Amino acid sequence: MRVAYFDCFSGISGDMALGALLSAGGQEEVLMEVLSALPVQNWRYQFDKVTVNGIVATDVRITSGEEQPHRHLADVLEIINGSPASARAKGWASEVFRRLAEAEASVHGTTPDRVHFHEVGAVDAIADILGVCVLLDVLGVDRVECSPLPMSRGLVKAAHGVIPVPAPAVLELLKGVEVVPDDAVQGETVTPTGAALMVTLAGRFGGFPRMKIERVGYGAGKKRFEARPNLLRVVIGEAVPDLPVQDTVLIEVNIDDMNPEWFPVVQKNLLEAGALDVYHTPITMKKGRPATQLSVLCEPGREIGLLELLFRETTTFGARFSRWQRLCLERRWETVQTRYGEVRVKVGIWNGREVTASPEHEDCVRQAQEHGVAIKEVYLEAMQAYRNRKQ
Repeated sequence: MRVAYFDCFSGISGDMALGALLSAGGQEEVLMEVLSALPVQNWRYQFDKVTVNGIVATDVRITSGEEQPHRHLADVLEIINGSPASARAKGWASEVFRRLAEAEASVHGTTPDRVHFHEVGAVDAIADILGVCVLLDVLGVDRVECSPLPMSRGLVKAAHGVIPVPAPAVLELLKGVEVVPDDAVQGETVTPTGAALMVTLAGRFGGFPRMKIERVGYGAGKKRFEARPNLLRVVIGEAVPDLPVQDTVLIEVNIDDMNPEWFPVVQKNLLEAGALDVYHTPITMKKGRPATQLSVLCEPGREIGLLELLFRETTTFGARFSRWQRLCLERRWETVQTRYGEVRVKVGIWNGREVTASPEHEDCVRQAQEHGVAIKEVYLEAMQAYRNRKQ
């Protein structure tokens, strides 16, 4: 899976996102072909290389005439759908504008279809949003991820007058999204267009994903900050799947003076009390005494209850703790028909592929007892029935 990670250490805007993707290898000729075909008048675009704090970045400038109309959502969607962009790019861009319309409608107390988009409906916003979606498609990106967005302070002049930063539409868009404070900058770092792009396209907000990095690009913002470079970085590469590990606590006790007949009862009670697994290991303790190490795996937070049970039902005077990571295959159950009856088969899945399978022990025991045959006969027939189903 090809992933694009937007590292928004100085925020994000539509033109910064477009510049970052161009810098990362997005084909300018494909972008220009789409933008040039938009059914709008009196506008132009310009892409330049600039250096910000020693880093080469792409600066995107899309300008339009003063007499652009105030467009409604339907007008914008008509422009997007009439473009020569791919179906995937048009679908993404349309959804971004729908999210913008919903946010603006909430702020202004109206409905999405009646919103006058003002700045975000102008040609530059249409070109930024559609252009970003076109380049993500051209670069073969399957998934977008984003860093937590920085929330700066200050005031900014908009179509309705002076408004606080973050802009009200930005906060509407970012409901439910992780953000971080940014007291180093006075002014706007996250624009409505940038916020709409990320909340629509990003499947996750957080740190860098596990990936093999292939491309890196920088998009330049228009302002210059003393605190840091005003850049947006995009990192593109092949995702490396995270191991599906779970935190697990291991409790261990060494016992050399307990009746061995008690161990099965203790094991049963521990499992019923929430232990994930319980097992015994023969060991030799001090003075050469043969003993048993009783090991209990559990989820974090269950230690106290299991310890109380151990102290109550065994002869131990103490316990050891360690924290482990536990990896379990994804599992599903299938039922196969054998001449002895139905048997469930547990199937293990790794990275979307079936890698192992095992007939359910209790089902095999029940059918073997009912038909007076060895359990291995039921087990082998269930496995064969499962293999036949997969052929």
